[in-house]
Amino acid sequence: MSNYVHLGLQGSPMTYQETLDWMFSQLPMYQQKGASAYNGKLDNIRAFADHLDNPERKFRSIHVAGTNGKGSSSHLLASVLQEAGYKVGLYTSPHLKDFRERIRINGQMITEEQVVNFIRENRQFLDAHRLSFFEMTVGMAFDHFARERVDVAVIEVGLGGRLDSTNIIIPEVSLITNIGLDHTEMLGDSISKITREKAGIIKPGVPVVVSEWQEEAVPVYEEIAEAMGSPLIYADKTVKHSYKTALLGTYQDKNMKGVIGVLDKLKNFRVSSQHIEAGFLKVIENTGLMGRWQVVQQAPKLVYDTAHNMEGLSLTMQQLQSEDFEDLHLVLGFVKEKNLDLILPLFPKDAIYYFSRPDIPRGLDVEVLKEKAAAYGLMGDVYASVPEALDQALIRANVRDMIYVGGSTFTVADVL
Repeated sequence: MSNYVHLGLQGSPMTYQETLDWMFSQLPMYQQKGASAYNGKLDNIRAFADHLDNPERKFRSIHVAGTNGKGSSSHLLASVLQEAGYKVGLYTSPHLKDFRERIRINGQMITEEQVVNFIRENRQFLDAHRLSFFEMTVGMAFDHFARERVDVAVIEVGLGGRLDSTNIIIPEVSLITNIGLDHTEMLGDSISKITREKAGIIKPGVPVVVSEWQEEAVPVYEEIAEAMGSPLIYADKTVKHSYKTALLGTYQDKNMKGVIGVLDKLKNFRVSSQHIEAGFLKVIENTGLMGRWQVVQQAPKLVYDTAHNMEGLSLTMQQLQSEDFEDLHLVLGFVKEKNLDLILPLFPKDAIYYFSRPDIPRGLDVEVLKEKAAAYGLMGDVYASVPEALDQALIRANVRDMIYVGGSTFTVADVL
C-alpha cells in the first residue's frame, strides 16, 4: 500500500480528489479498463448492502436496462417524477465531467463531503472485501438515497443486467430499452444472448416494459416474463401518446414511449399528462443530462453525442443526415473493443474527419483508427487529443458547416 493511501487510513483525512483517486485505483473500473474489470457476481454487493443495513430496501425504485436509450430514459423518468412533486434519486453511469453526476437527488449531485465521508466510514469493509469501483459506487448511491429518504429512485444498470451490481433491488417497474450488439465479449455475441442478460432484471410479479419490439429479443422476453409471472408490455406497440422533449433527435421517440409505459404501470404515484409534458421539456434543466445530441453552439453548428455502438450510431447518423449544412466535420474517437467493421460503414464518406484517441487506457490508437477508416473511404487527419481535433475542426469550419463530436462517451467527456 502506498504512503498516499496509508495516510488516508491512519493519518490526515483524504481530500475529495484523493478519495476519487483511491476509488478509481481499486479493481479497475470497466469504463477505464474494459473486460478485465467486469465482475460477474453479486456476492460482493450483497455483502456490502448487508453491511450498510440494506439501504436498497428503504426506497421504492425503477430499474432501467438496455443497450441504447437507458440513460436518456432514466433521466426522462426522473424529470417527470420530479415535476409530479416527488423526491427522486437518480443513479446513472458513466459520468462525463464529475464523478458525482452518477448520484443525484432532484438533479442535485451528492456532495464532495458525502463522497469522502462514505468511503472513510466504510473503508475497512471495502479494503477487506476488495470491492470494485462500481460496487462501492452502487453502495454509495443506495445509502445516499436511503439516508435522504427519497420517494423513488431511478436506477440505471451499469452493464448487462443479470449480474450487474444494481440488480439487488426489487423495483416497482422494470424498463428495458433497445438491445444491440455491445459489450459482446461479456454479454454474448447475439441479440438473443444479450437480451437474456438484460432481461435478468425482471423480478417475480414486477411489470416489465420493453421500449422497442425486436423480433430476435421477443422469445427471450416472453420466456422469462412468463417464468417470473411478470406482466410484459411493448411500449412502441401500446403507447399512443406523443409529447415533445428537450432531448433532440428523432430516436428519442422510442425512449419516450418506454417511459410513458413505465409511468402507466407505476402504482401509488400520481403522475398527470401535465407532469409528463413538463418533465420531458425540462429534462435537461431538472437532471443535468449532457451528451445526448447536445447542441453546443450554432454557426457552425456543434453537436456532442455519446452514441457508441451500431444501433445507437445508426440512429444518430440518420439524424445527422437530416440536418441542413454545407460541409460536415466529424471528430471521432473509439475504444479498443468496438467492432469497427460494423460501425464505420455507418458514417458518410463525403465528410471531413478528425481522428483522435479518448484519454483513457481503453482508447483506440489513433493511427489504427485512421487506417481502418480509410478502408471504408473515410479520410482525415490524426490529432494527439480530442480537444485538439475539435479545435482544428472549429478553425476549418465555416458558419454554414456542422461539426459532430462522438464515437464514444469518453470522446465527448474529453471536450466537455
